[in-house]
Amino acid sequence: MPRGLPQAVKENLEKCQLATLAAVEAYNRPGRSFRTAQYLVMIVIAWTALFHAIYYKRNVKPWYKLRNGRFERIDGDPKHWDLSECLKRHYAATMPPERKNLEFLIGLRNKIEHRHLPELDPSLYGECQAALLNLEEMLVATFGAKYGMAEQLAVSLQFSTVVPPEKKRAARAAAVNNARSVKDYIETFRGNLPATILSSMKYSYNVFLVPKVSNRESSSDAAVEFIKVNEASPEELKRLEKLNVLIREKKIPIANLDLYKPSVVVQKINQSCPHIVSQNAHSNAWRHFGVRPTTGAANPEQCRTEYCVYDEAHGDYLYTQAWINKCTQAFANAEKFREITGRTPVTRRGA
Repeated sequence: MPRGLPQAVKENLEKCQLATLAAVEAYNRPGRSFRTAQYLVMIVIAWTALFHAIYYKRNVKPWYKLRNGRFERIDGDPKHWDLSECLKRHYAATMPPERKNLEFLIGLRNKIEHRHLPELDPSLYGECQAALLNLEEMLVATFGAKYGMAEQLAVSLQFSTVVPPEKKRAARAAAVNNARSVKDYIETFRGNLPATILSSMKYSYNVFLVPKVSNRESSSDAAVEFIKVNEASPEELKRLEKLNVLIREKKIPIANLDLYKPSVVVQKINQSCPHIVSQNAHSNAWRHFGVRPTTGAANPEQCRTEYCVYDEAHGDYLYTQAWINKCTQAFANAEKFREITGRTPVTRRGA
């Protein structure tokens, strides 16, 4: 570590870097079962160490205090803030995507710490990769490029090469009792996020890998090249958009492990909603929120998969619990009900 920083800062920066690399190694090591569980433990340690380094740099002791004003101690040593406490103090009342990303991972770590659920790994890649890149960005922004780990983190977590049918079988295999609470947690957390956060690369890092075909001018050309959307020309964006259409594979998110037909969706909405919701109102809702194409569309599979998926076998659409939650919340608001359906809601008796 270079000179100039307090010892506590240096130690935490080193801990942050080592824990980050250990997280990547745990995720990518061949043969790992449920790599995400081991990754989460290490990435939480890495982020906690980074925040501690930041506070020590500011001459703030990231230690818990007792009511009498003294610092709380464990075996004689001060008790440091955990990551949740660091997030509260760092972001205060603001809720940027990177904060929601870490809150999601903290809750997930607590849920899966003692569970063996390897089938869920593919659906969690985006949030795991985003946590790495967000950490790199904060590390460099606060302490300078010399502390960056860009070369190790550019494409850090291995992409799954499992073909879609195998992914579907793995998803169905995950629908067992010991996975239920984890699925519910993931589904609820994602379902309650606003679209601006859910679609942010700082919350979940989702990319298309496009084969790079070129005449190499030198042997040092990168095999993988990332193009930032805000730095690309209109022509380049148009080209990438076409490529995305060609290679697009709709991933099956964790919310799709439990799917419901429209009639069941309406039934479940009416169990909790104070207003009477009809099948027609539900149709108005998926049109209003744009969660799926209209009937007979050329590409029926192009859905917002956190809410809806196309069932090729039966030629119809199935909906997720996240969609039920969203509709229940929307229809419970009389003004939103009118906005979606164009009609005044009818309140059920006893509601």
